[in-house]
Order: sequence, then structure tokens, then C-alpha cells
Amino acid sequence: MFSKKFTRTRVIAGVACVAMLALTACGGDEGDTGSTGSTADSGSNEKIVVGFSQVGSESGWRAANTKSIKDTLTAANGFDLKFSDAQQKQENQIQAIRNYIAQGVDVIAFSPVVESGWDAVLEEAKTANIPVVLTDRSVDSTDDSLYVSFLGSDFLAEGKKAGLWAVQQFKDKPTNIVELTGTTGSAPANDRAKGFRDAVAANPNLKIVASQTGNFTRAEGKTAMEGLLQAQKDIDVVFAHNDDMGLGAIEAIEAAGKVPGKDIQIVTIDAVHDGMQALADGKINFIVECSPLLGPQLADIIKQVKSGQTPEKRIVTEETTFTQEQAKEALPDRQY
Repeated sequence: MFSKKFTRTRVIAGVACVAMLALTACGGDEGDTGSTGSTADSGSNEKIVVGFSQVGSESGWRAANTKSIKDTLTAANGFDLKFSDAQQKQENQIQAIRNYIAQGVDVIAFSPVVESGWDAVLEEAKTANIPVVLTDRSVDSTDDSLYVSFLGSDFLAEGKKAGLWAVQQFKDKPTNIVELTGTTGSAPANDRAKGFRDAVAANPNLKIVASQTGNFTRAEGKTAMEGLLQAQKDIDVVFAHNDDMGLGAIEAIEAAGKVPGKDIQIVTIDAVHDGMQALADGKINFIVECSPLLGPQLADIIKQVKSGQTPEKRIVTEETTFTQEQAKEALPDRQY
């Protein structure tokens, strides 16, 4: 396990310099891989240095998640944040984590692109006595000593909530469902799919007739839905693993001359502003919330770790669901 003092071997200046250059090279298009605080800050040595690797910028949810983290882990709040965008590639995240290890940051946090393939790099962080916090998504490692805490939603429960809505909505009516899945191999895609299936299995009238990945993006969700509309004669329901794919599905359904929310009902997960607006407008029928505002909770976990405390191993964010009327009520005060 990680030492409470989190002492670690410091790399020599030359290696640190090379690591900094490498980190800059592997970041996003905007080059947003450096510290969010001023390097000239006189108190920088006292700040908690955090290396954060983000999945990418694939959706409105992810944009809100990144903003929450950047707005919270600021110099004013006692942090020196080093941020990198993996652009949906696991190899980019692994390289970023190794760069953070070389730099000797205090804590590493990241949202894994996929569940598998992290043991080696997390072992490297553990050997360097740098604690790791998982945010939003989990890993499938059997060794939970490789990370100190996992903060995020219960994706399995989200899928079940969506499935229960379908069970209650359609009851004894024969219902054909198509599924727009998230990034293949990712925790939310795996768990939301399973949770939904677990719920609808109780009603033999509900059948998932096709499943197609939309990679959590609006554009790919639209493309996937176009293909499903051509391949499937009768579609009653779309279950989209996130709002953005659901919004893409709406575009495809309308282009096919059908009315989303009526001819084909839609249930999604996230509850970002655009999705909530579509729900309020009747184009989406039900949304399961998945909050992206993890910054404050992440900051608390990091402070606990740095002070030698042991945070809870699994921290689940509190979330709800929305009908059309509830969306109309919530929209004026919606933060994302």
C-alpha cells in the first residue's frame, strides 16, 4: 500500500525535463497539458501537485466534467494541476501517467478510456509511492491496492433505471428496442448495457433487436441510428448510453420522416443541458442522470490522501432521473 507520507525517489532534473516535453507532446489539440496555476507562484512548492488524464472531449458531459475539475483544482484552492487529454486513446493515457510518475507529482487521477490493461502502469505508480484516484470510470484489475479510491457513478444502476422505465412504460406491449452503446470496452458501456438487460429480462415482451456503438458522440450516434433505421423494420424504443448519442439518434429519426418521442421513444443517460432540453421538448422520453460535477469530491479525496487519511474505496455520486415535466422544472437552474 502507499506510504502515508507518500515519500518517493525524486528523478534527476534532466529526466524531469524530458518528461515535461513528452507530456506536452501527448496532450490534446489545444496543448492543454501544463499546470493551470502560475509557475511563478511563490507558494507553488506547498501546493498539491496533481496529474490528471482525461478521456477526451467526446460529449457535453465530458466538457462539463473537465470544467468541474479545472475549476476546482486551482492554485487558489491549493492545487497545481497538470492536465492531459487522451483523445480517446488508452496509449495516450498510459504515456501521460508515466510522465506524471517521472515528474514526481503528489497524486495521479484519471478517467480510464477502457477498463482493461492498466495493471503495469499502475504498478509503476505504486512503486513510486504515488497514489492513484480513479474518476468517473473504473478498471478491471483484481488488485485494488493499485488505486486508493474510485469516485464515480454506478453505471449498472443507471442502466437498470433506464430498463425499469421501459418495463413500466410498455408493460405487455410487444416492444422492439435498439441500443446505441458507448465506447467498446469502457466501464459505462459495459455496465449500462448489463444493467438495462437485467431490468428488461423480467418482461419477455421487450426485445433488444440490435445494438450498435456510437462511441458516446452525437455524430456517431446519428450514423449508427441511420444504419439501424435501414436494417430494422420496426423500432419502438432507442436506448442510448448517453444523451449525445440520443441527440444524434433524434436527427436520424427526423431525417427518416419519423417523430422522435412519439413514433420512436428514446431513453438516455446523462442529463446534460441539450439532452434535458430535448426531454422538455418531448423528443426524448426519459433521462437517467449521471453527474459530471466531480471536481469538489475529487479535491476532497486528494486532500485526504495527502494528509495521510484513507478515503473510502468506492464513492458513488448521488443522482436522479427525469421525466418531461421534471426536466422543464430543472432546466432554469441546470449547471451543465
